[in-house]
Amino acid sequence: MTEGLHKARYDRTIFHNEGNDFCVLLMKTADTTIPIAARDKYRRLDGFIRFTVSGYGLPRTDAVELELDGEWRETKYGLQLVVEHWEEIVPPTIAGIRGYLGCGLIKGIGEKTAAEIVAQFGLDSLNVIEWQPERLLEIRGISENRLEEIKAGFAESRSMRSLMMYLAPYNVTPTTAQRIQQFFGSSAASTIRERPFELCRVPGFGFIRVDEIARKVGCRPNEPLRIRGALIYILTEGQKNEGHLYMPADELCKAAFTLLNDKIPSDKRVEPNEVSEVLCTMVIDRTVISDNGGIYLPHAFDNEDKTARKIAELVAKPNAAFSVANILAEAKAELGITPSAMQLRAVQMVFDNYLSIITGSPGTGKTTVLQLVIAVFRKLNAEGKILLAAPTGQKSRRMAESTGIQSAKTLHSAMKITSEEAAKYKKDDYSMLDADLIIVDEFSMVDMWLATEFFKRINPGTTVLLVGDADQLPSVGAGNVFRELMECGRIPVTVLDKVFRQAEGSRIAQNAKLINADNTRLHFGTDFTFDDCATPLQAARRIQEIYLDEVSRLGVERVQILSPYKTDGDAASEKLSAAIREVVNPPTTPENEIAIGERTFRVGDRVMETQNKNKIEISNGDLGFIRDITRDKSVKVPIEYAGNRRVDYKPSELSTVELAYAMTIHKAMGSEFDVIVMPMLMAHNVLLNRNTFYTAISRAKLRVHLVGQRKAMMIAIHRQKIDKRNTQLGARIVRYADAFSNENLRIAG
Repeated sequence: MTEGLHKARYDRTIFHNEGNDFCVLLMKTADTTIPIAARDKYRRLDGFIRFTVSGYGLPRTDAVELELDGEWRETKYGLQLVVEHWEEIVPPTIAGIRGYLGCGLIKGIGEKTAAEIVAQFGLDSLNVIEWQPERLLEIRGISENRLEEIKAGFAESRSMRSLMMYLAPYNVTPTTAQRIQQFFGSSAASTIRERPFELCRVPGFGFIRVDEIARKVGCRPNEPLRIRGALIYILTEGQKNEGHLYMPADELCKAAFTLLNDKIPSDKRVEPNEVSEVLCTMVIDRTVISDNGGIYLPHAFDNEDKTARKIAELVAKPNAAFSVANILAEAKAELGITPSAMQLRAVQMVFDNYLSIITGSPGTGKTTVLQLVIAVFRKLNAEGKILLAAPTGQKSRRMAESTGIQSAKTLHSAMKITSEEAAKYKKDDYSMLDADLIIVDEFSMVDMWLATEFFKRINPGTTVLLVGDADQLPSVGAGNVFRELMECGRIPVTVLDKVFRQAEGSRIAQNAKLINADNTRLHFGTDFTFDDCATPLQAARRIQEIYLDEVSRLGVERVQILSPYKTDGDAASEKLSAAIREVVNPPTTPENEIAIGERTFRVGDRVMETQNKNKIEISNGDLGFIRDITRDKSVKVPIEYAGNRRVDYKPSELSTVELAYAMTIHKAMGSEFDVIVMPMLMAHNVLLNRNTFYTAISRAKLRVHLVGQRKAMMIAIHRQKIDKRNTQLGARIVRYADAFSNENLRIAG
C-alpha cells in the first residue's frame, strides 16, 4: 500500500450504496503519477488517464475537480485508490464558482440560482455563503426558508462530507452522521478527530463503537471522557438487556473497570480510583443520579420517581366506598353469568378504589370480571366514558370482542405515541386520557417508560383498573412495574385462581400451576405432549412435523411455534419460520416474490409487524398475511391483518415486517392460540426459566407440544429470574403514599 494525493474529475459510477453513500467511481486525470497498474486499460481519445477510487460521499459530478487523499490498495478488482479525504477544487474565476455552485452538490442551489448569486457577489460568492449567508436574501426569489435550505446544503457539502468521510469506515450511516453534525456544528469533524470520546455525548452513539475509533487514533485509555462513556454505556446496556433502572455504585464501577481495561496493556490500564473519581464528577454535574446507593441515568430516575408519586396520589386519595351488591346482581342476571365469590369481590374492589389490580393466570375469569365492572359502571354512570386499552393490538381487539366496546385501543394509540424515541420530541406536549373508567389489560407487559406515560395522563377522579398475570415474563423494556405495584402493599389486589378457560381437567391449566409451584411432575397426555430429541436439528425437524400436522387440521392462524431464541440455532424462531415457509408456502412465480435485502417475502406468507404504527392502526406484534404484490406504477405489498385491516406496504416499509410461522416467546405475550409448539433444549439454557416456560404454555387454549430434552424442561421450571431487576418503584410508592397520608391526616386534624 502506498499513499496517494491526486487531482481528478468524475467520469462514471461503478457502484453506489444509497444506505451509507459508499461509492466506487471511475475518475479521469492528466496526472501521470497514477500507478500504471491502477490505470484503466481502455484508452480514450481525450487523452486522460482513468483510474478507480472508492470512498464515502464522493461527488458524482464532473463539474468540479477533486483533490483526493488516500491509499493505493490491491483489491480483487485491481489496484484502487481508497479515499480517506477529499476536497473540491473551485477555480477562483466567475465561471469556476458559477459551475461549482450550480453542479448540484449544494442543496437549494441550481444553475439559475448559482448564476444570480455570482452576478450579485462575483468572486466573493463562496465567502458570502459561508460567512454572511443572510446577504443571500438580497437576491430576488431567495426567501428565509430557501436561505435555510441553502445554508444547510452548503454545510453538508463541506463539514458534513468531511465528517462522513471520517466516520463511514466505522459503519456510521449518513443519518447518524447528520445527528453528530447537528450536535457539534461545523466543527464536528475536527472535534471527533481530536477528541473522539466527545461522541459519547451524542444520544444513541454507543461506547463500543467510539472506543474502536478512539483506539485507532491513539486516545489515552484513562481519558475522563472515555471513562464517562463506559459508565453510561454500562447503565444503558443494563436497562436494555437486563431490565435494570439503576445499578449499585460498586457494581457499576467494577463493570466499568473491566470494560475499560479489555485488551489494554498492563502499563496503560485504568485504575479503580480513576473510575470512582469520574463517577463522582458525573453525580455532581447530574449526568447520572445517585439515590439510595443506586446510580440512575436521569430519565430512568425521573420515570421511576414521577410514576411512584403519581401512583401514591391515586392510592392516598380516599374514595367514597359503597356497596354495589344490588347493581351487581342486576348485571349478573343481564349478562347471564354466575361469577365466583372472588370475582364478585374483585368487582366491588374496583368501585372502592381509584386504583386497583386484578391478577390471575390465563383462563381464571379476568374477562368475566371486566364484563361485570363495565356493566356496573354503566348503571352507575350512564354518560361516563370508558377507555379499554392493552399493550398489544391483538389483546385490545380481544377486549373489544369480549366486552362489546369496539373502541378498545392499544396503549400507544390511546396516548398518541409510537415509541420512546418519538415521545422524547414532544416531552411536554401530551393530553390527558379522557375517561372516567380506564381498564388496562396485560399490564405485566408495561415497562417503566410506558407506565410513566400512562400514569401522567390520568385525570383526578378517574377510576383505574390494571389487569395482568405477574407470573408471565416481565416487560421487554426496563422495570418490573406490574409485580412491584402488586407487592408494594398500597394498591388493592384481587388474585383469581379458579381456572375457567380450558376444559375442566385440562393439563395445560394443571401444568401452569405446577410450573409456578416449582413442581416438575407435569401431567402429559393428548393435550400436553413431550417428544424427546437429542439435538437442536432433530428437534427442529420434529417441530416441523408436529406443526404441519396441526395446521392440516386447524389452519395456519391457529397454530404457533414459540422459541426462546430468535436467531441462534436450528430451533430459533427465524430459522424455523424460514424452513416451514418453504413447505407451507413454497415459491411459485417470480411475480409472487419480493426481495428486501437478504430476505424474501411471498404472497401467502404469514408475517408479523414489529413496530407500532398508529397512523395505520397497526401495532408491534400484529399478525397477518401477504395477500398480493402489485407492480403497477409503484411496488406495493398488501398485508391483511385481523379485523379486516388491510395495509399497503412500500418495499422500504417491509423492514419492520418478518415471517411469523414461529416467533419468540416475548413476542407472543398478550396473544393466544389454539396450539403451541415449543422447543425445550439445553442449547436454549440461558433463556430458559419458569416465567418463559409458563408464558409460553399459557398462550395455548387446546394443546401444547414440547420438543427437546427433559433436562432443559427441569431447568426452566426450577429457575426463577423475575425478581433480579434493579428497581425501586414499589419502595418509592410506599414512601410517597405514607407522606401523602400523613399530610391528609394533618390537614383533617
